[in-house]
Amino acid sequence: MSAPTAREPRTRDRRTTLAGHLRELRKRLLISAAALLVAAVTGFFVAPLVVGALRTPIQEIAAHRDAEIVYTTVSGAFDLRMVIAITIGIVASSPVWLYQLFAFLVPGLTSRERGYTFGFFFSAVPLFLLGCLAGWFVFPHMVELMTSFSSDEEATYLDARVYYDFVVKLVLAVGIGFVFPVFLVLLNFVGVLSARAIAKGWRIAILAICIFTALATPAADVASMFVLAIPMILLYLVALAVAGIHDRRLARRLGPA
Repeated sequence: MSAPTAREPRTRDRRTTLAGHLRELRKRLLISAAALLVAAVTGFFVAPLVVGALRTPIQEIAAHRDAEIVYTTVSGAFDLRMVIAITIGIVASSPVWLYQLFAFLVPGLTSRERGYTFGFFFSAVPLFLLGCLAGWFVFPHMVELMTSFSSDEEATYLDARVYYDFVVKLVLAVGIGFVFPVFLVLLNFVGVLSARAIAKGWRIAILAICIFTALATPAADVASMFVLAIPMILLYLVALAVAGIHDRRLARRLGPA
């Protein structure tokens, strides 16, 4: 019987490490799935409140002409309630599954990368929620303006699922837009983008923000565009200030060239 070579223990160690990672991944996936399931079940009972909030601008339109949300299939009401429940489940359980994701990835990161990652996470999540809140504030005005192009003699019937998709896409688009300044800071901290470069492109940045808000508010409602654009421009300026402070501290640390 031949003696074991040095390669065999290393192979066994790799297999043991891989099996441990897979067990940890399965454990964290199960925890995330359980949290998502509990939140979705709760969301199923909360869904009528969301439907009521979505119906509010339609009821205001109905005061002037015939307008209502309709279901085009037998299971339409149930399907919409399930979609809302899943959406609530994903959002409500996000602290759990995001933590599980970070806890799985962090051991493979350096201390510096870990600091950037957690800094990005704890900055991006509140800004994303703030953006979603801004989108939720804007959507009733969007609905009223978009439906105002029809006359009082015409009826407005909105498919419930299409209407819900419109609102969700608007809210998510604004939420993602609010996270953009965090990417600028992250790129600055890793040395890809300097504060001077961010400041130099301020015209392009403001133009891009205006175009983004115009696309997020397709009704061309100037008031809604300003409601979204002003805080995004302020966040861009905050990102520029943070990048400037970081560059000055880095320059002092490195000293004169």
